[in-house]
Amino acid sequence: MTTSRTRRPAERTPTRLPEPTAGPVGVPTAGPVGVPTVGRVPDRTADRVRELAERRALATAPGGPRRRGEYGARERIDLLLDAGSFTETGLFVRARPTGDGAHRPHGDGVVTGHGTIDGRPVCVFAQDSTVFGGSMGEAFGEKTLALMDLALKTGCPVVGLNDGGGARIQEGVTSLALYAELVRRNVRASGVIPQISVVLGPCAGGAAYSPAITDFTVMVDGASHMFVTGPDVIETVTGERTSAEELGGARTSNTVNGNAHFLAAGEVDALDTVRDLLSYLPANNLERPPRYAPGAAPDGAVLDTVVPDRLGQAYDMRDVLRAVVDDGELLEVQELFAPNIVCALALVEGAPVGVVANQPLHAAGVLDIDASEKAARFVRFCDAFGMPLLTFADVPGYLSGVRQEQAGIIRRGAKLLYAYAEATVPKVTVVVRKAYGGGYAVMGSKHLGADINLAWPTARIAVMGAEGAVGVLHRRELAASADPEALRARLVAAYETTHGTPYLAAERGYVDAVIAPRDTRSHICRALRALGGKRAATPERRHGNIPL
Repeated sequence: MTTSRTRRPAERTPTRLPEPTAGPVGVPTAGPVGVPTVGRVPDRTADRVRELAERRALATAPGGPRRRGEYGARERIDLLLDAGSFTETGLFVRARPTGDGAHRPHGDGVVTGHGTIDGRPVCVFAQDSTVFGGSMGEAFGEKTLALMDLALKTGCPVVGLNDGGGARIQEGVTSLALYAELVRRNVRASGVIPQISVVLGPCAGGAAYSPAITDFTVMVDGASHMFVTGPDVIETVTGERTSAEELGGARTSNTVNGNAHFLAAGEVDALDTVRDLLSYLPANNLERPPRYAPGAAPDGAVLDTVVPDRLGQAYDMRDVLRAVVDDGELLEVQELFAPNIVCALALVEGAPVGVVANQPLHAAGVLDIDASEKAARFVRFCDAFGMPLLTFADVPGYLSGVRQEQAGIIRRGAKLLYAYAEATVPKVTVVVRKAYGGGYAVMGSKHLGADINLAWPTARIAVMGAEGAVGVLHRRELAASADPEALRARLVAAYETTHGTPYLAAERGYVDAVIAPRDTRSHICRALRALGGKRAATPERRHGNIPL
């Protein structure tokens, strides 16, 4: 069944809740709410209905003035979900008594419930910074766990809107226990339902580990912060001075450490990013990804000229990708982190796919530690949720150097090998230009289980580039030659004619077809249609042991 594609919605205006009037902290006052009646209602029933309305008004009123952020918890949910679709759970749950006479606000700092996004069910929780700073207490934790359990039972995605103060100190070890319980739910849900975290304020200490386990994290530029230990503690312990923004701000998390996947300009943009992301994903691992009416096919003729003639000259791999996918649209994941590799969601003939491609614009598309880990996680996500993988290779190999070796490129680079070899979804690979050494093997080669492998005539598949190979193979001849540069040029040309082509690989069946660049989309479409019913048997085991 196909439907028309739902694009990003226009900016919506949430229903504003009344600001609390003067009263005890955590217990806002609210006037009676009129409830219209139909026909004659007994006075006692009318009183009870009126009381219910008053209790609802009290429970949904903010716990205090907002200290940060443009919107409150319920307003954020309003912006995220389809209008009028939200059903709240745990509305009348109150903070547990602590014995010190402290107030017990409704909701205990988190709003939970379910609704729809583009008509599809989703569970959502939003931390409320106006109640105990959004910190997790016992009731807060139990509400969140109940929502996670509901999402697992019903097989729908869960979105967490994070804006809290971490563990609630006054509730002691209970708060820590509930964080561990939440992480256990995250792990149980991993690969079963999509999990998306949106960080809209602080997310520190134990609170940061739950988003780290979820599939995608969205942060707001200039507003979001995520770290284990804050700047003040770091300065006290180590003497290092830093700021929250430098330590774990949205830009740091998107560019330096890779903890986040999307950088949003504001809260509305962050929530619209979630809606856009979910439009590509199935509700759970047992459902197929949504299918839409096929989008416009880009002009493939541009591919005949996109790759420069000179091997060392850079080009933007995204120009290749946009000429292959529907409407030329890509939703890049971790766009600002490890830019030497591109990971993106896209549509081909209306069906979602995951795209992994080397990016010659950055470090010639080499594979380093960050690129390997970024791509490995994305490949495993796509495999978990049944999304075919398209790989575009233009890679000189793994990055060499003392720093990379000492930082563990063998172990960490092996994650990408593991991810591709483990994946059982349809896998189609296109070798665009160079594919050398270990880079050839890891980027969706036949030998790691790719189903259909294609190559452009510009492809060079070899152990190494011609210059390096000639230097190794003909070292003595070059040293003895009266004109080593002329001899080197002849040997390089000969190597490129014999080894620097896709045809040796095609002769051995490692490449299924050498194709004209302009025909890339049509070959990919045919391959994905043929692989639509793919079944892959796997050994019976608890799980593999990926090199972490």
